[in-house]
Amino acid sequence: MNQLVGERISIATFKAQTTRHRIMGIVNTDDMQIVFSDTPGVLKPNYKLQESMLAFSESALQDADVLLYVTDVVENPEKNMDFLQKVQKMQIPVILLINKIDELKEKSNEALGNIVTRWHTLLPNAEILPISAKNKFGIDILLKRIQKLLPESPAYFDKEQLTDKPARFFVSEIIREKILLFYDKEVPYSVEVVVERFKEDDQKIHINAVIYVERDSQKGIIIGHQGVALKKVSTEARKALERFFDKHIFLEIFVKVNKEWRSSERALNNFGYNPE
Repeated sequence: MNQLVGERISIATFKAQTTRHRIMGIVNTDDMQIVFSDTPGVLKPNYKLQESMLAFSESALQDADVLLYVTDVVENPEKNMDFLQKVQKMQIPVILLINKIDELKEKSNEALGNIVTRWHTLLPNAEILPISAKNKFGIDILLKRIQKLLPESPAYFDKEQLTDKPARFFVSEIIREKILLFYDKEVPYSVEVVVERFKEDDQKIHINAVIYVERDSQKGIIIGHQGVALKKVSTEARKALERFFDKHIFLEIFVKVNKEWRSSERALNNFGYNPE
């Protein structure tokens, strides 16, 4: 979606389950508006947070005019058969995007052909496009195809709007992105970030944020010895936020424990994981 919109709307890391919310990215031209809706990856939920993430993904099936199903050259299609069966029944155009084709090394044409054949068997009515989002390969072709498939309708959003999310959302996502990049194993997935203060003037933004974890041991890992790990997160997040907002950022980050928040319906509602 970042490539299609031309702005960095969704955070991206090499780890699975990076996206947790449904995020809209809006493309505006003089005679066109396209609203892209980026959703969490499809997975079999193991706890309530993942149930909410799957609900965000399924909600996109209800109001889409075109569905872009993004896979890659290594994904096993069988793991998401329940979701694929819902996609098969959809009455709207489906474009299956095989991403990361730049990672195909030897016998790339043959390997790609086998992948396309496999997916065509699973989604016979889908149009299949190989792409590389990293190298922008196939993005222009995809955008033109989307334009032809979309129905005409009035614009939903203001012409200057890039997304449906507020500034605070992107602060929390950028901080969470750094945590995903700098920490291993389960710790990044046990984290939620809440922005408690966002005060902006013409030249700077003052931000106070809280990193919530599920256990005291995770709090210690996030902070690190003598606060070194948290300082690294804060520094890198501040740099990214300054690029994002094009302003000086004063950032303070605190760490608190909210026990087993990923399995608490009340906590998930407070954190905004309540698909409508």
